[in-house]
Amino acid sequence: MDDIEMMRVALTAARGALDSGDVPVGAAIFDKSGELISVAHNERELHNDPTAHAEIVALRRASQKLGTWKLENLTLVVTLEPCAMCAGAIAQSRIQTVVFGAWDEKAGAVGSVWDLLRDPRSTFRTEVRSGVLVDECAVLIKNFIQVVRKKD
Repeated sequence: MDDIEMMRVALTAARGALDSGDVPVGAAIFDKSGELISVAHNERELHNDPTAHAEIVALRRASQKLGTWKLENLTLVVTLEPCAMCAGAIAQSRIQTVVFGAWDEKAGAVGSVWDLLRDPRSTFRTEVRSGVLVDECAVLIKNFIQVVRKKD
């Protein structure tokens, strides 16, 4: 699978967050052959859990499925640039590659506000590819925010 095909899986997952009122962010983890290991969306509202970002949920599911916390040689694809919490978890899990769609200019930690995954002081470096289906990813979140603001 290429980055676009993998991002489409993450986008489909992101739409699932809308049912629980969560911000529509989706994540999927693939192995080198393109096999889907895990998929998730934000579940903070669903579980009242501030750590239930799509990336964290996907990492947990992948670790459970594979029986290890070391997620080496895997690719995490996410519709929104990971925050500092998620970037830290990605580094700790040893994910090899992160592919993301939309930039998070307020809290992004993979190139916009901070760049935790490629910081030269880090002990583990992750390859990062950004801007994959950026418009589709950004519109999904922007539409959600507009609807939420109308309710407030």
